[in-house]
Amino acid sequence: MTSPLRQLTALLLGVGPLLAAAPVRALEEIQLTLPLLETAFTVQIRELKDQRTLLSGNSDLAELDRATNGAIGRRLVEAFQTPLPLPLKALAEQSVGSPLVNQVLLLISSVVLVEGVRQPLDSSQLAASLESSQAKGSLNLLEVLEALPGKSATVDLQRVVFAIDRLTSQQRLGNQLVASLPAAGISPALSQAGPLAVKRQELAIPVTHRPKPLQVVTIQPETGSNGRLVLISHGLWDDPESFEGWGRHLASHGYTVLLPRHPGSDKSQQQAMLSGQVPPPKPEDLRLRPMDMTSAIDAAAAGSLGLPAGLRTDAVVAMGQSYGATTVLQLAGARPSAALLKRFCDDVTNPARNVSWVLQCSFLSSADQAGLADPRVKAVVAVSPPMSLLFDQGSGRAMNGRVLLVSGSRDWVVPSGPEALRPMAMEARNAGGGHRLVLAKDGDHFNLRSHFADGGGALRGLLLAWTDGAFAAGAAVAPAPDAPSLLPPDGWGATEFPLVDITGSLRSLPLGPNQP
Repeated sequence: MTSPLRQLTALLLGVGPLLAAAPVRALEEIQLTLPLLETAFTVQIRELKDQRTLLSGNSDLAELDRATNGAIGRRLVEAFQTPLPLPLKALAEQSVGSPLVNQVLLLISSVVLVEGVRQPLDSSQLAASLESSQAKGSLNLLEVLEALPGKSATVDLQRVVFAIDRLTSQQRLGNQLVASLPAAGISPALSQAGPLAVKRQELAIPVTHRPKPLQVVTIQPETGSNGRLVLISHGLWDDPESFEGWGRHLASHGYTVLLPRHPGSDKSQQQAMLSGQVPPPKPEDLRLRPMDMTSAIDAAAAGSLGLPAGLRTDAVVAMGQSYGATTVLQLAGARPSAALLKRFCDDVTNPARNVSWVLQCSFLSSADQAGLADPRVKAVVAVSPPMSLLFDQGSGRAMNGRVLLVSGSRDWVVPSGPEALRPMAMEARNAGGGHRLVLAKDGDHFNLRSHFADGGGALRGLLLAWTDGAFAAGAAVAPAPDAPSLLPPDGWGATEFPLVDITGSLRSLPLGPNQP
C-alpha cells in the first residue's frame, strides 16, 4: 500500500521540481503552523535533518518536541525526509516555463509561503535552486525547502492535512461502492489463455506527422486469426511492453493486436528528461498520440505490417491506460476543450484537484485542436484516464465508440472520485450511450497493467469480454441511449482484484458543486 506520506509528497509536488543554478541565499528556517493551534513554531531547516538534531536544537519546535518526548519530531522528520515518488536525477532547465512545471509550482505555493518571494512561485525562481541535488537519485520535501530562495518560509500544516483529507475523500465513494456491490464472477473461458499460439514482432512504419518512423509492436496468432484488430496505447513515460500481456491474451483468442510506441511521452523520453537532455512532454503530444494510432490502422489496412490475410480494419477496438486511455477516448469521439482547463487549473483548493491535473493542465494550449475521432474505432477500454478537465462535457452525445472505463479504488494518481465516477455519472445523466464503468477493488495506477509473461493480468477476462461483445454487436455497438450491453452479465472478473460494475449506480451518485 502506498503510504500517506508518499501520497502527500506526490500531491504537493506532482512530477518533481526543477534543477538549476544554486541560490544566492538559501532558506534557513521555516514557520510551522499546526492545525488547531494559533501559535506558529519556528524551526531551523538544519534541525529537520534528523530527530537528534531537533532534540538538541533551541527552536520553538525543539522545545515542543522535548515536551512530547520526541513524538512531534519523529513525525515531522519522517514527513520532511520522505523521498518523492519519482527517482529524480535531474530536470532540465528547458522545463522552465512549461505548463507541467508551472502546475507543480502552484501546488508548492499552496503549502509553502516564502518570505520576500512573490507568490505563486515561478519557474525562474526555482530554477536558481537545486544544483546541489543533481547527483542524487531522489529528492525529498526538506531538500526542496532548503533550495528555496529567501531567509524564512511558512509551511501551513493545516493545508497539508487538507491535501491528505482531499485524497481520502476522492477515494471514499469508490471504496464504498466496491464494498457494497457484488464483484463479477470468473469464467475460465474468459480468464484462461486461448488455444492459439502467438508471435510477437517489432516493426517501423513511415508516418507524415513525425520525423522518424513509428515503432509498432505486433502480437498475433501464428494461425487461426479471427480477422479482427485491436490497438493498445501505453501511458505517459511507459512503453508497449507494459501492456503486451493484454495483447498476448487477446491474440491467444484470435485477435491481432498493435501497440504503437509514442515518442515524446514514452519511457525513453522520461529517462532523457530526468537526465537533463530534453524537456517534459509537449502539449502537442495530445494531438500526435491519436495520429500514431490512426497511422497504425492505416498501415494495417495497406497490408504493410505482415498481418494475417483478411484482417478487417473498418471496425477496430482500442484500449489504453492513463495517458493512453485519454488517447483512446479521443479516438472514440470525446472532444478535448480548453474551457474547463481555463476555469479550474489555477484552483489549488478545489476538492477535485489531483495529481493528474498536472498533466491535463499542460494541454491548455493544445486541447481545442486535439479532436481526432476515428470512425473506425467502434469501442474502447479506458483504464485510469485523466479526463475530468480535458473533455467537453457535451461531446458524449456525438461519440463514435462505446466506452468501458476502468478505475482502481486505490489510484492516487488518477483517483476514481473526480476522474471516473463524477464524469461518468454526468455522462449517464446527459447522454446515456451504453458506456460502462468498472471499479477494481485495491487497484492502483500501476498494478492493472501486464507484461507479456504475465499473460493479461487482472483485466484479461474483462478486456476479452468487452472486445468479444463489441465485435459481436455489429452495428448495435454504436453509442445510444438504448444500446445493448457489450458485457455478459458475469464471468469477466478476476482473482487478483475484485472487479465491480457500478454502471447502474451512476445516475444516483452525488455531484458536488463547483467541480469539473
